[in-house]
Amino acid sequence: MANIGFIGLGIMGKPMAARLIKGGHTLYLHSRRGAPEELLSQGGRACSSPTEVAENADIIVTMLPNTKDVEQVLFGENGVATGIAARGIAARAAKGAAGEVGLGLNGADARISQGERKVVIDMSSISPLETRVFAERIEKLGCDYADAPVSGGDIGAKNGTLTIMVGASEGVFTRVLPVLQLMGQTITRIGNAGAGQICKIANQIIVALTIEAVGEGLLFASKAGADPVKVREALLGGFAASRVLEVHGARMIRNAFEPGFRVELHQKDLDLALSNARTMGISLPNTAAVQEMFNACIAHGGAKLDSSAVVKVLEKLANHEIGRQEPS
Repeated sequence: MANIGFIGLGIMGKPMAARLIKGGHTLYLHSRRGAPEELLSQGGRACSSPTEVAENADIIVTMLPNTKDVEQVLFGENGVATGIAARGIAARAAKGAAGEVGLGLNGADARISQGERKVVIDMSSISPLETRVFAERIEKLGCDYADAPVSGGDIGAKNGTLTIMVGASEGVFTRVLPVLQLMGQTITRIGNAGAGQICKIANQIIVALTIEAVGEGLLFASKAGADPVKVREALLGGFAASRVLEVHGARMIRNAFEPGFRVELHQKDLDLALSNARTMGISLPNTAAVQEMFNACIAHGGAKLDSSAVVKVLEKLANHEIGRQEPS
């Protein structure tokens, strides 16, 4: 069993960490709000900083809201990089052996043997371009790196059925796969560093547009006088069936928007999609339109709601709520 660090214990991170503890691993935990008592009671060990996590763990998992958060945790004061470098310096002092490789925080030879190399697995959804930069910086410390963003929401995190999209070398992927299998069901190596994040952005485009389409369909049915519950049930048996219709469609009908995956985070992911699209010189017109709906949802106080709450914007435009049918 491995010593695993887990940084970021929110809606997604906490159940993911719990799956690793259940799998028999020792978990070193850090969160801005403190390690949840629920995880500590299961055997998790609280750490005061990312540095302390990195000093104790062989595999360091991050699950954070955005690119800046990942950069701060990895390279900021008391960050993961400091812990990796401290481990390297200690290894050099203890062994002083020739033929070992690695770099300290400031480029000094830390002489970490291949068998001792730590690995950082960033499971956040962040910029692919910055991910490649982070990977290079971490690898210069004698540590391996994988980006492994996820899809499946809080339900998938709790059930260990996440879809995980991995950017890493073949060797690193093979090494971390048993750990990822405790959290996910469909795990695919997309390519080298950054490729997982590219796949995740594509996922978020498709999910966002599908959420909006489900909202339009159910709104149309409800306004026209049909029971949206029965409409959803019928559609789930046809070509329109999707996980979004199943899960988010039910949330729209019940007007129940406890997150899952928050509007503000999905907005952030579409920002990444659109900014990278501009860099590549391509147009994503429908992504831009749905992004404006997320913006409107946030303007009306919906930032912390589940991303399916974007349907509230459609309801305002129609002056009609899906859960209230017009007389037929």
